[in-house]
Amino acid sequence: MKNILVVFGTRPEAIKMAPLVKVLLKTPEFKTKICVTAQHREMLDQVLDFFCIKPDYDLNLMKPNQTLNQLSSRILTEIDEVLKDFKPELVLVHGDTTTSSMVALASFHRGIKIGHIEAGLRTYDKSAPFPEEINRQITGRLADLHFTPTEETAKNLLNEGVDKNSIHITGNTVIDALFWGLKHVDETRKDIKKIKNFIDFNKRLIVITGHRRENFGKKFIELCDALNQIANRKDTQLIYPVHLNPNVQEVVYKKLSNNKNILLIPPLDYEAFIWLLNQSNFIITDSGGIQEEAPSLKKPVLVTREVTERKEAVKEGTVKLVGTDKEKIVNNAILLLENHKFYDYMANAKNPYGDGNAAGKIKNIILND
Repeated sequence: MKNILVVFGTRPEAIKMAPLVKVLLKTPEFKTKICVTAQHREMLDQVLDFFCIKPDYDLNLMKPNQTLNQLSSRILTEIDEVLKDFKPELVLVHGDTTTSSMVALASFHRGIKIGHIEAGLRTYDKSAPFPEEINRQITGRLADLHFTPTEETAKNLLNEGVDKNSIHITGNTVIDALFWGLKHVDETRKDIKKIKNFIDFNKRLIVITGHRRENFGKKFIELCDALNQIANRKDTQLIYPVHLNPNVQEVVYKKLSNNKNILLIPPLDYEAFIWLLNQSNFIITDSGGIQEEAPSLKKPVLVTREVTERKEAVKEGTVKLVGTDKEKIVNNAILLLENHKFYDYMANAKNPYGDGNAAGKIKNIILND
């Protein structure tokens, strides 16, 4: 029996690791344990509850206003005790967080094999996304098994000299999570009922998210100006679950709270959020995960970033990069609202991130490793 430790710390990691955790726990050849760093606390716990996952180790490392360096040092110290206690033969980490890079480093120091889920995504711009691009590259250098979502991400690793036998194209587990989640949504929840009461189903609904550090300040102001202009249309409504970061809250509530056609709400948990995405006409976001989820829902995405590590979505046409330029955001939103051919092209493009069976593929690869 192989000891496998699955480690994650943020809401996006938890969502994407949940399907794999469920599969591994049902595999008798593995003794699987779950460790959360709780780099995010409340948002992480919501996902754990929804997917019915109970961690074996909870490091509870979230502290107010801690720096990335403080968080990194605490992860290294605390995960070392877990590694010493459980003695895993394989540690699985996800994506591009501080948790993934520091847990990979700690595992490397102890000579433990590392599997990297969602490996190979790159912008090759260390400032965007920050600090995620470098976190992902660090984890990629340390990993022994690379589970990449697409051929493009696999090519990135090959170009960096990674052994081709260690690279496995599996699709992205976020699609597994989405399909499972949509089957388990409870539409009688209070937060979903509140949103239903706002939505005029005769209008087109646009869902907004935004939280990236590189957009703070002037870029967020430009984005809000664009949203106000779009919301002035009589055929359109906007819903914006506003990230809790003060750099986001201050600008968004100041610029958008007086527009009756925009509903500003607190961040939604995963269950309510995927329900909302499914009601939308299209999405304006700077999120990475939504670029992967939306194509499975046939929802076009305008991405308010200059670069994306999800290049496949851009190539397929499900995603369009618009940055934070007001005119570009407004013009592309109007195109989606008024040009049916443009909308249908984006909505019906192929999802490059898989068919919802990534977790099973990863399990089989580990079994045969």
